[in-house]
Amino acid sequence: MKFLEAKFIISAEKLSQCPDFDLPEFPLLGRSNVGKSSFINMLANQKKLAKTSNTPGKTRLINFFNFSEKFIVADLPGYGYAKVSKEAQAKWQKYLEEYLLNRKQIKSLIQFIDARHEIQKNDYQMREWVNAYNLPILTIVTKIDCISRNQIQKTLSNIKKNFGGDVLPFSAEDNYYCEKTIEYLLNLCQ
Repeated sequence: MKFLEAKFIISAEKLSQCPDFDLPEFPLLGRSNVGKSSFINMLANQKKLAKTSNTPGKTRLINFFNFSEKFIVADLPGYGYAKVSKEAQAKWQKYLEEYLLNRKQIKSLIQFIDARHEIQKNDYQMREWVNAYNLPILTIVTKIDCISRNQIQKTLSNIKKNFGGDVLPFSAEDNYYCEKTIEYLLNLCQ
């Protein structure tokens, strides 16, 4: 299996601090602990490139990763859970909206849904916001290895029915899904 070389570039709190480059960019949206950091690590075939944690809400900045000068992945703070004040959450929301609506490098947003659970209310709210602004988006269903083989297709079909668009399965444990995801992202970059 061919992995992409990846490196961390920089963290930014808001749009004005984001690095300036011309590569296609993929911001990662999802609830805290949905597997965004594990996704980055699997694509890069590195265990510790993006910090993973059992404690939700650890990502507090936009973290940029360069994948083989092909594309950039921007890991965003997870929505839905964080032990921070309402004031801090409102500031994050303002900064993230500004970034998502005005960053010219964004090729497509990627929303992560945990295969082990029903689609959550805040997942629907995020998708409604994305659709209201007509932003391009791909859905990745994480932790697919944690459900039975029989359940996988049913889960993917349910998410596709509710969200539409392209829906890809993903597992931080299974290279098969990783390779398909890399191919998909590289095709989007063309």
